[in-house]
Amino acid sequence: MRPLPEVPSAAAPVDVEQAGAALVEHYPRLVRLGYLVLPPSLGCHRRVLTAHALAQRALLSGRGAGRVAEGGVPPLRRSAGAVVVAPSCAYVRGRVLRGALEAGRPLRRVRVTPLLPLVWGLRLFPRSGGSDELALDQALSALSAPARAACVLRGLERLPDAEVRRVLAAAGVADPHAALAEAEGVSAPYALLDSPEFDPCSLQARPPDLLRRRRHAKAAVAAVAALLVCGALLGLPGNGWAGNGWAGDDRRRGTPPVSPYTRNAAAEQALDPDALHRVSPTFWRRSARTDFTSWPTRGDRAGDTRLLRRALTVWAHPDGAVRASATPRTPVGPPMGAPQLLYAGAVDRATVVLFYDGLRIVRYAEPRDASPAGGVALDFARVDGADMASAGALIAGRTHDRVRYLTAPWVHAVSVRNLLAPGSAPRPLRRTPDGVTAALTSPATAGSCRARDAIELRDGSATRLLTDLGELTPARLTSGPPSAAHDVSGRAERDSWARTACLLSSVRSHGVRSVNSWQYAEQLLPENNGSAHWLCTRAETWRGTGSRVLAQFQAVSAPSAATGGPPGAVAARAEDTPACGLRDPRVLAGVLWKSRGGRWYVLAAGSEQFASLTTSGGVEGRSDSRLLAVPARAGDRARLNGTLTDGSRVGALR
Repeated sequence: MRPLPEVPSAAAPVDVEQAGAALVEHYPRLVRLGYLVLPPSLGCHRRVLTAHALAQRALLSGRGAGRVAEGGVPPLRRSAGAVVVAPSCAYVRGRVLRGALEAGRPLRRVRVTPLLPLVWGLRLFPRSGGSDELALDQALSALSAPARAACVLRGLERLPDAEVRRVLAAAGVADPHAALAEAEGVSAPYALLDSPEFDPCSLQARPPDLLRRRRHAKAAVAAVAALLVCGALLGLPGNGWAGNGWAGDDRRRGTPPVSPYTRNAAAEQALDPDALHRVSPTFWRRSARTDFTSWPTRGDRAGDTRLLRRALTVWAHPDGAVRASATPRTPVGPPMGAPQLLYAGAVDRATVVLFYDGLRIVRYAEPRDASPAGGVALDFARVDGADMASAGALIAGRTHDRVRYLTAPWVHAVSVRNLLAPGSAPRPLRRTPDGVTAALTSPATAGSCRARDAIELRDGSATRLLTDLGELTPARLTSGPPSAAHDVSGRAERDSWARTACLLSSVRSHGVRSVNSWQYAEQLLPENNGSAHWLCTRAETWRGTGSRVLAQFQAVSAPSAATGGPPGAVAARAEDTPACGLRDPRVLAGVLWKSRGGRWYVLAAGSEQFASLTTSGGVEGRSDSRLLAVPARAGDRARLNGTLTDGSRVGALR
């Protein structure tokens, strides 16, 4: 029989002065607790600021009063191995814990964005730790917020399980037993929670993307100027945009009103359903280009003039009721001419229309009954420069955690492959005659990384692997050095991707066109601990800028028949850099690693362009090759540099 839910004990009020003194005395530990419990999706910079804000606001409800209630925080009991704290300390700890848990709820994240402290022009993050800390951080990221809180209360506060359940119940956790059970899956030593990796009071500062900030400033000035001009034009005599209400035939038909945009002759042609470019089903076989221009017009509603007119009008002038989204740096303006119609038909509970205008894919979706009250969605994705490999599929429908694809006409067969199970055979995926696949689980909306489904498209020349990253266009996955990147094939490459797939969440909704992951070095580990692989993973975007690069350290393990081993550890990351790409394929990264015997080392590896490596700062060492292993101590910081074969010196990826 399951125990009854934990019920917090009644407790005497806490003196606000004592609580304030406890907050000041234990401030670093409270901020660390908040940082560890906050959702990792916030990013290091926001987690640091939010953790400080939660600690600093812990006494706001008691301001101006002599005593404050403990808010259901139970009195702490003396147990073996537990740290006993005063009620005032328990009060502020409970306030911080409750705030951090609320931040993990999607509807509350906007509320917890801190007004203070505020940092302009810098990105703050704790000092990086070793591979053990990275593994613990990944393990905590996979837990739910209550389970992270349970793990932190056990390890950081050293509370016994009964006290953990009471504190969680007081903080609003519905099922403390389930949270503790989930926390059992973390096998890392609790002592790692005290490492500098999780200390938001000892920080490093780096500037953001300065070029991007400059471009944004210029864009903001231009936007303000454009807004002033538009305001002046709206004040001119005439109807302006005020006559766009739903009236007359529009209201009876459920059709969006015609925008004054259509008063221009060229614009009227762009909004005419009869002027849409329609492609025959066999055109792609003789077309000189194999991309979205050769996709045929498909769908059982492709001849529905009213539907197409509604979609084009909403695209030209969406109102406030339209739910619009776009990949980064994608123009969201109206069509410049009559677009190409790719698909119009029913997908799940919606009617979907897909357009292509040479630069963008535009998806319009409305409820099946075409009621304006149901709301419509309008999504934009940039696809300029698409080719046969990147124009293989589009997202036709997305509902909760399920997704359906519309495949290219040259795709012969579609199957589903779990990236985390490289030894498992792919599962066939059914398609309608129009090319719409059956629904499958989308990894873009999954809360954890227990499985990562990708689709395998087979055409006449290759088998390609694509995965959903939360956008209209799935991202193509490749392997191999930048100069010879190719579609993933063979068990070895699938094993490597199995340990990389969980990192794809870091490039979700970023306008990614393709992700290439390749092994640039292999290193024998000290003390006969086996070997490790060094990999570089680069996500390229459709817009050309904003690429993201991760250097991985993968200690070789013995994979089972189905899985490829534990996830790799991120050794370094960078954004908007040519490193690890076709233009500059070199990469250098290092980690602080602990052997099975308990000794620490600085390990580093560079790509084949490096002739020697040196480390300085907290650890001094040199290697006359592109691999380095130097004894170190826990918490050591080292500065890594390399010398290329041409004699020039470069630093590590960052």
